[in-house]
Amino acid sequence: ELARQTQTLLARLGEPYELQHGTVMLSASAGISCFPEHADHAGDLLRLADAAMYHAKRQGRNGHVFFDRSMAQEADETLLVDTALRQAIPRHELRLLYQPVVDANNGHLGKVEALLRWKHPEYGAISPARFIPVAEECGLILPLGHWVLLTACRQVKAWLDQGIDMGEMAVNISAHQFRQPEFVQSVRGILAETGLPASRLELEITESTIMHGVDEAIATMKELRAMGLRLAIDDFGTGYSSLAYLRRFPLDRLKIDRAFLADIETDPDAAALLTSIVQLGRSLGLQLVAEGVENFAQAEFLRILECERVQGFHFYQPVSAEEVVGFGC
Repeated sequence: ELARQTQTLLARLGEPYELQHGTVMLSASAGISCFPEHADHAGDLLRLADAAMYHAKRQGRNGHVFFDRSMAQEADETLLVDTALRQAIPRHELRLLYQPVVDANNGHLGKVEALLRWKHPEYGAISPARFIPVAEECGLILPLGHWVLLTACRQVKAWLDQGIDMGEMAVNISAHQFRQPEFVQSVRGILAETGLPASRLELEITESTIMHGVDEAIATMKELRAMGLRLAIDDFGTGYSSLAYLRRFPLDRLKIDRAFLADIETDPDAAALLTSIVQLGRSLGLQLVAEGVENFAQAEFLRILECERVQGFHFYQPVSAEEVVGFGC
């Protein structure tokens, strides 16, 4: 009965809303906790329902999930990570590592990508796959993203001041950052503060980010490009971008997700799919970057395809700013 009522509520919320400037469609996700099976206090029931709601969102949204005990442990872990993450920046527990991106033909360093890492004094290394979703859920992704971008730009400027040319610095931008109305101004402010030429910065944005509000995304990207920096689509091929839209985006590069490199040595279909993606990017006049290259066969296949740049453990692992300078020499 609870499930039926919840689905009825979600259906009502999903009906079109006629507003002054047009029709608006909404969707909702619901989490359900029950008294007294799950808790006997209103505050606890709401907390558990909230944990179930996040599960519903991760399962594709516009649905409902009942709370179970495994979610309580996950909710407690999320709270633990949230609390520790709020202290990580002032305590200098976060750092950036840098992974070279190399020319597929000659192996020379073309640029570096900044990758965020967190080492907690008690819990040790915490994977970005664990703390980035928490940062997004708990509203920490904006200050965290700003810190990453500022720190990366400072590092490139420091290298340039020392006469060290590491190419461009690629920085991943979260969907929350990109959709902020003041995002462009924030980037402009960081470049001004650090004195870094915009041509030395590349922002990597996922497909799903730019497909959420296409016209607004295009406007933001045009402003960023007008500043002189470069834009890349990260994890290309894993999202749901429309090719009709893709050609409208002011892009410089497509970054092919590592998933498309798996089995290309043994599976003709996988090889054909990767070939098609490279040809698509080239037909759009974009430079191709393949990430997650783990062996010689993958590297050679990409070289034959004339995929311009490659990145992965086959070439270099992410290292500190001091170590990565040695790769560029």
